Amino acid sequence: MCGLIAPTSGSVNLLGKSERLRSAAVRSRIGYMSQKFSLYDDLTIGENLDFYARLYGVDERVRERRKQWVLATAELSGEAGMITKSLPGGWKQRVAFGAAVMHEPEAIFLDEPTSGIDPLARRAMWRMINEFADRGAGILVVTHYLEEAEQCNRLGFMVAGEIIAAGSPGEVKANMKGTLFEIGTDRPDRALAELKSKFGASRVSLFGDKLHLVVEDEAQRDEAAARLEQASVKAIAWNPIQFSLEDVFISLIESRRSAIPV
Repeated sequence: MCGLIAPTSGSVNLLGKSERLRSAAVRSRIGYMSQKFSLYDDLTIGENLDFYARLYGVDERVRERRKQWVLATAELSGEAGMITKSLPGGWKQRVAFGAAVMHEPEAIFLDEPTSGIDPLARRAMWRMINEFADRGAGILVVTHYLEEAEQCNRLGFMVAGEIIAAGSPGEVKANMKGTLFEIGTDRPDRALAELKSKFGASRVSLFGDKLHLVVEDEAQRDEAAARLEQASVKAIAWNPIQFSLEDVFISLIESRRSAIPV
């Protein structure tokens, strides 16, 4: 999608262009941040930003202003002289993001931008991402953190290179059938094994010390309760809850696995 290699099949429409994606004119309008930290450890923050500004062709007359804007947005004002190698992981990710948007791209590709950083750094990174989205940039984020996917206007679940569900977070969750119960038990591992053997891995999963079970109707709920009682598992509570993206993802993945012949 960044135009570095030609697609083996299919088509891509980027910034209104379906052809010539590999042209310099199109690539100059996009920003890309890789999962692996890609800046130069032996340069300062400011030197890295200067280098990428020249690489992206940012006019010299606005280069300094853009650099100061990136530093302020990344909450790193006054730190331009720090050697990049000495930065904590969260700071490095913010500098890498800043380098990727020095030229104010219209489309931004982020490959797991918050991987390996602490929750506070993740929050700061998403403030930067949302600021660019508010400015009108189109942003594609690859992430394994499903709570982050909740912030997106549209998402897709991908398995083995195939999109198995797509839509807004609300639409994806609304497409789930049945009622989701959170079950507290005195023997969660035993309960998980019993309910999986009855309903399948796509319908039951362990969340901490609680089980999440999807049932189609009241009869299935009673059947699950009877199964636990027969296994000498005490069900402490049955609480109906809303589907989370994690519930949806686990259900879809396990359904796909069970459909693949062994």
